[in-house]
Amino acid sequence: DAFKADLIELKLTPELSTDLAKAAFGSRREGIEDASAANRVRLPHVQSFRWRVDVSISTSSLNRTMEPSILAELTLSDGNVKTFEVPVSKFHELRYNVAYVLREMDSLEQRNILKVQD
Repeated sequence: DAFKADLIELKLTPELSTDLAKAAFGSRREGIEDASAANRVRLPHVQSFRWRVDVSISTSSLNRTMEPSILAELTLSDGNVKTFEVPVSKFHELRYNVAYVLREMDSLEQRNILKVQD
């Protein structure tokens, strides 16, 4: 009933609000969930993640570089193996951006408008 009232408050017609409430919480919900699960595009997920820090002691042009890099290997659920190398500076940039996004998500979750109420 609260869902239906919210839809009416959003200026939807009472008939449409009733139909949407029945679809969302009525007997047709299971059928809708089954249909959406069957038509969902599935991407491969990470099965394993291995990493190590490599340090280049020297290169052909420089005698001593001592430059660390991170070598990572992802194994996906479809069997593909992806290997990549990231310089430490890019790794720190990635780490910073992930922390920033997590803080922003936490901030959004604290807002009352986005909380699910029973």
